[in-house]
Amino acid sequence: MDTLITYLNGKKLASITAFMLLFASFSWAQVTGTITDENGEGLIGATVKVEGSSVAALSGIDGNYSINASPDDNLIFSYVGYLNQTIAVDGQSVVNVQLQADAAQLDDVVVIGYGEVRKRDLTGSIASVREKDFNQGVNTAPDQLIQGKVAGVLMINDNGQPGGETTFRIRGVSSFRGGQSPLFVIDGVPLSGNSARPGADTGDLGQTPGTNPLNFINPNDILSIDVLKDASATAIYGSRGANGVVIITTKKGTSGAPKLEFGIQGGTASLFREFDVLDAAGYRNALDTYGITSGDFGADTDALDEITQNAITQNYTLSVSGGSDKGSYRISTSLLDQEGIILKSGLKKYTGNINADYSFLDNDRLKLTFNLLASQNANETPPIANNSGFIGSLVGNALQWNPTAPIRQPDGSFTRLSATTLNPVELSQLYNDEDKVTSILGSISPSFDIISDKLTYKYLFSLNREEGRREAQINANLNLQGIENEGIAGIQTIEGLTLLHTHTLNFREQITDDLNLNLLGGYEYQDFQRNGNSLVGRDFPDAATDLGLDYINFLENGDVNRRGIGAFEDPTTELQSFFGRANINYQDKYLLTATMRADGSTRFGEDNKYGYFPSFAAAWNVHNEDFFNSSVFDNVKVRLGWGQTGNQEGVPGDAPLDVFALGNDNSITQIRAANPDLQWESSTTLNAGVDFSLLDYRLSGTIDYFTKETNDFIFSQFLADPGPPVVTFFNLPGTVENSGLEVTLDGLVLDKTDLSLNVGTNISFLKNEVSGLNENIIINTGALTGQGSTGAFTQRIANGQPINAFFLREFQGIDPNTGQSILVDGGNSFFFAGDPNPDVLLGFSTNLNYKDLSFGTNFTGAFGHQLFNETRQSVTPIGNLNGGRNVSPDLINPGLLESTSNANTPSTRYLENGDFVKLQNATLGYNVGNIGNQIQGLRVTLTGQNLFVITDYSGFDPEVNTDKNIDGVPSIGIEY
Repeated sequence: MDTLITYLNGKKLASITAFMLLFASFSWAQVTGTITDENGEGLIGATVKVEGSSVAALSGIDGNYSINASPDDNLIFSYVGYLNQTIAVDGQSVVNVQLQADAAQLDDVVVIGYGEVRKRDLTGSIASVREKDFNQGVNTAPDQLIQGKVAGVLMINDNGQPGGETTFRIRGVSSFRGGQSPLFVIDGVPLSGNSARPGADTGDLGQTPGTNPLNFINPNDILSIDVLKDASATAIYGSRGANGVVIITTKKGTSGAPKLEFGIQGGTASLFREFDVLDAAGYRNALDTYGITSGDFGADTDALDEITQNAITQNYTLSVSGGSDKGSYRISTSLLDQEGIILKSGLKKYTGNINADYSFLDNDRLKLTFNLLASQNANETPPIANNSGFIGSLVGNALQWNPTAPIRQPDGSFTRLSATTLNPVELSQLYNDEDKVTSILGSISPSFDIISDKLTYKYLFSLNREEGRREAQINANLNLQGIENEGIAGIQTIEGLTLLHTHTLNFREQITDDLNLNLLGGYEYQDFQRNGNSLVGRDFPDAATDLGLDYINFLENGDVNRRGIGAFEDPTTELQSFFGRANINYQDKYLLTATMRADGSTRFGEDNKYGYFPSFAAAWNVHNEDFFNSSVFDNVKVRLGWGQTGNQEGVPGDAPLDVFALGNDNSITQIRAANPDLQWESSTTLNAGVDFSLLDYRLSGTIDYFTKETNDFIFSQFLADPGPPVVTFFNLPGTVENSGLEVTLDGLVLDKTDLSLNVGTNISFLKNEVSGLNENIIINTGALTGQGSTGAFTQRIANGQPINAFFLREFQGIDPNTGQSILVDGGNSFFFAGDPNPDVLLGFSTNLNYKDLSFGTNFTGAFGHQLFNETRQSVTPIGNLNGGRNVSPDLINPGLLESTSNANTPSTRYLENGDFVKLQNATLGYNVGNIGNQIQGLRVTLTGQNLFVITDYSGFDPEVNTDKNIDGVPSIGIEY
């Protein structure tokens, strides 16, 4: 049913997918139709109900619906924010309806912490993205659905590995160590943020990148994503809300006849941009220019092309949903098989999801909800690392490969140029790395109306169980020191378990005609457990290598004296919390929200175990005032909020204790000193905002200004002499201030009978600055690890600078007489030289509809920041010519010859402008409609992802973030 479509533009293509969704209903509906809004756009999730009965259905894609009804029935159509309409069937088989906006209930319902609220009643800064606005194409994790859709959110897909790590920042970075990502909440369950996928350190080849911890969720199961940005919205999550909160709500079943939904995606992907190195002709010219008489092997080879492929993706989704007035269910499953553009890389993802809601007793006073999400991710990872050394990893060796040298000799054997140069194709074939991560997220939640429609008790229990197993090996035939003639293989496992108990009591009362009160109180207990083990073998028999056996299955045959066994168990971390919230609405004009949360954590000593996090917010619906009489504005709301949140991430569970290690010789050594005075990292945020709609709701927008100050940074260092050489955690005095302005606009530009155009844009202006640090504390990060980079770093945290400011030698050009780099002060001095944090974030989307044809685009951009191109600095420097390796073309300048002895010293020479505008995706769709009685709402779409980018950056992609941390202090803005 699906056509695999390939669109090639040289190698500038990242991904093209053909996407087909089939919505089939087996209810033999007698009445069908389309539900649209006042602009003629289909409403997804609108309710159709037969008056006087329990028979109901929800509209699907583009507002299409189907329902059993007799000729004499009346149909009631409803949708949040719109006026209900009742229409008589009157013997019709097709009933179309256009709903009108209800000025009194205009806004959608937005999910907030431990509840939901009408958007118009919000007092905090919250952005909500619904399914119809999600990014299209192949998305492996839910966060990718909203890239570019929310003001103040920076999202970077760190590398090209399917399911690879993602950098997700809300309103900048405020913490020095770990815990810079937001808290993700799935259907009311806060996640731990960890992944059970074991890491893999391949020695000289380096540490392979991680994966996205949200990979276990099927993006096609997501209904909405709400981003809580300011403290008045996030303080209800206390110590876990310092970096914002992302609430993900999955699709639920609806009452009505069973409905079957089936979707197919197919596509292909290739390298987005190539890193520029010399081709064979250019390399020969470089040899002539430098008078080098060796190094021409007579071939014409593109080594990067040899290790890349046009990667095929297949994605299949299936769901069944239905129910009655007393209960509903939804069951879904999916299979994603995504090849990576690098050989022997890819992701196979299997998911299953079951959720149900049931009501019991009179007036449905007792309700029961349960969810079960299971998945298995099978990753194949190539030898590409964040911190490979001089030898380099797979891509580095491909870029360095002499383009005049063949990959294979005439006899079929691999060409080997030197003892320190790996043949990239041979490396790919002799390296194997596979892992599987199995995840189960289950929850059950009964609730009971103690006083009907007024007082409700709810209990939520959830269990999140993850188990990862990773098997990696390098064949003894690889000419890598320490591997050649020996080989290495290892198995690592990690298990994680998170338990959650949440009790809430919610009171709702219309005190008077003008005053509405909503009170929430709760208790929560979370338990985090994590352990793992590893087994490594080396020096395997020649027979195992000659026969091509997997060393994993013969670990016992390795050298008995070179086996490694390891195990760990993290101290159990417990978090006990008490929280409350009060919402007051007076005359639908004046809104007040107050929250308080107290978190107690085992990561801190007895005197500082609890942290207290309050917040207050107020909003004024100006348009409801009697004096407000505008022919332009339909809605105006002013908001002001203040709050405090905390952060305990990056602190081990045993931080309050002295920690000792047991050595292989049974010796006991202290490795960490207790600090009972360690306390919470805290952030204070002030937010002021305006929400508005005008021109009959054709244009709506939000403007927010915020400031956020973070203090009491959790840090670690070795104890000063004369104490033992052990690490201790402590609170570092200082302040990080983040401030910014966010603007979001959505407009209906065209509104004709058969033609409409919606345009949305968001822009954020962000600033970040560090102050108050002790000048004796030096915090460096951004480690460099390639050739010429041993012990080097690129970034420093210091007063008066943004977090992770680049701190480098200043490059002033090449000396025409010596061919050596000219560095200020001879390279003995370092200077603050740039900021890796964008000053401006941009998102822009369009949606054009003409009859049954639609076309949508999503652009993203970032400006005012720099990137350090470590690939260019350490992989392709001019000195490579002496070693028979490749170099960057811009280094070959006959008018100003750079000496091949010029050291590739890290400096501002490799610091580049990171500004970009990228077309993230474009989707062309066509509504085929119904095919007989069985297939309804057939829609076919063609989606392209990463179609082009406008940038001056010379690397693979300006959206990049290689993890180059030092002692747990993250970096940002480095490509390697």
